[in-house]
Amino acid sequence: MDLSLRPLDESGFGAVVDADLAIHAERLAPQLAAALHQHRLLIVPRQHLTHADLLTVASCFGTVDTRVDRRYAVGGFPGLTVISNIVEDGEHIGIYDGDNEEEWHADNSFKPELTSATMLYSVITPAQGGETRFADATRAYVDLSPATRQRIEGMRAVHSMEHLCALQSQASGGQSSIATGSLTASPEIEHPLVLTHPATGARSLLLGSMVISGIPTLAEQESRALLEELLEHATSAPYVYSHRWEEGDMVVWDNLATLHTASPCDSSRHRRLLYRAAVR
Repeated sequence: MDLSLRPLDESGFGAVVDADLAIHAERLAPQLAAALHQHRLLIVPRQHLTHADLLTVASCFGTVDTRVDRRYAVGGFPGLTVISNIVEDGEHIGIYDGDNEEEWHADNSFKPELTSATMLYSVITPAQGGETRFADATRAYVDLSPATRQRIEGMRAVHSMEHLCALQSQASGGQSSIATGSLTASPEIEHPLVLTHPATGARSLLLGSMVISGIPTLAEQESRALLEELLEHATSAPYVYSHRWEEGDMVVWDNLATLHTASPCDSSRHRRLLYRAAVR
């Protein structure tokens, strides 16, 4: 069978997939992987997936990464974790990054090896807030002026979990997210400002609003100004899609070609529960 796709718009960033992945995921695996490389973001609505189904779908895009936080891992399903603002017995049942945090990033940029692709599946959806926004870092790079592309060619930036935690703490009066706080001992890592995709050869901006501490080859003020300029460009309206979650939505994004951020959600009024899997 052929995969049914509907692009989100004429830019080519993002596509809606019409398929029952509980039944057809393995058969459609090569087409799903190709579609992700082409569109960088896939939205698959109206799914009814078990934990086992989720890992089957994730494996269509690569090798499931089982190196996850054990506190929020789904027992018996290696690589599957819980994302939630729900509290039971005084403890969050899943990874929880706060109600008001907006932080553009690519997953695991603070590690030597970035996540290749990430999948989220919504089970409990807030009636208000909690959208996930995605930026097309590939088209944003293409649209840079030739002078800017030449200027940043070969530049590297330092990605630091300690820096991220410090900024989160400042923004929230001394509190950082649970997920961040457990990783502050991670060493700083350098990545290029412009990634070349290993599968497509396309070039994309690798940025982060909090995780990047600077560009070592530039003075601090110049580094900060350049990073802010690039991030403002890459996350401006022409490159951003905001996903309003519905129950049963599954979204997969190419982490080497996109940036993403959560949107505020009032956990005192709205519960949310998603399952996450990532691939290498």
